[in-house]
Amino acid sequence: MQTRRHFLAALAVSVLTVTAGHALAAPPTMEILAMPHPPVKMALAPLREWLAAQGTKLKVVETDIESAQGAKRLAAVGLSGHVPIVILIDGSYRHRRKDGSSVEFVNFPAIKGSPPGALGNWTTADVQAALNERVK
Repeated sequence: MQTRRHFLAALAVSVLTVTAGHALAAPPTMEILAMPHPPVKMALAPLREWLAAQGTKLKVVETDIESAQGAKRLAAVGLSGHVPIVILIDGSYRHRRKDGSSVEFVNFPAIKGSPPGALGNWTTADVQAALNERVK
């Protein structure tokens, strides 16, 4: 009888620990460092729409990359120069796709109409996939 009580108590504690851990886990943080100009705003519009629909599942921080704070953050992640967009997920702009290829959320997304001189290798779907991996 004593063993059964211990087992049930341990089971209850385990369930509470797992449940509380999921409830208390902080949502992933996504930082958008971007220039406040129209081509950048248009390029980020689909991503911002999707982010708005996520509610509290994500913490989103936006910073004007041309501000002193934005320039400081850009330098802190190891980038410099004329960078119109950087998207950081939990502090990193480098991620792996499910197929194992690398993607960097820097410059404009690889979509029609993006400036060729500042074209990145990412799409909104890549950002969504990286965030969905972190949101359970």
